Amino acid sequence: MIKYSCNKWPDEPFEEMDSTLAVQQYIQQMIRRDPSNVDLILKMPEAQDEAVWKYEHLRQFCMELNGLTVRLQAECHPETCTQMTATEQWIFLCAAHKTPKECPAIDYTRHTLDGAACLLNSNKYFPSRVSIKESSVAKLGSVSRRVYRIFSHAYYHHRTIFDEFENETFLCRRFTAFVTKYNLMSKESLIVPIMEEEGTTEIPNVTRVTRVLQEIDNFW
Repeated sequence: MIKYSCNKWPDEPFEEMDSTLAVQQYIQQMIRRDPSNVDLILKMPEAQDEAVWKYEHLRQFCMELNGLTVRLQAECHPETCTQMTATEQWIFLCAAHKTPKECPAIDYTRHTLDGAACLLNSNKYFPSRVSIKESSVAKLGSVSRRVYRIFSHAYYHHRTIFDEFENETFLCRRFTAFVTKYNLMSKESLIVPIMEEEGTTEIPNVTRVTRVLQEIDNFW
């Protein structure tokens, strides 16, 4: 399991947390308690601002995805994964360039997480950790769509690495539940099957014609 060695504070009720990082602290506390309890981790405390709740969860996802990226480096090489793909039907163009273009998958992954970090730490869009304006909340969907592609590439092209990481963190399952709950992504874009207690929830329509996704809205 992921261990948050830098977070040594004891568990405490959310209402007793009074720092500006209280929401982040609470989310990490819930993950540390049981990363498989997705519903509990995503359950927003009463009176909590929903925009801040979504923002802090997305920050947390990006931080944890760095762990998957480190593992992918062992076999996701520019020479073998020359494009950011998910199955043979999806090719994603990288928006980290002046004009979106193809990148090796590992470079796309790094560029996406770097861009997400720059945006989520931007004083222009997110100057506060306790209040977020509506125009900035609108950017969370764009970040979600892009970082999800890291899961999809890992699942379809590096399955062993994906499964080992997911069995420890339940991160893709939690992310899918999060973006579904808050309508941050379309259902057709959620192409990684999610394991539930009853079995596998299949994501429909993954065998479509080749689709090249080019997003020119540069988010960083």
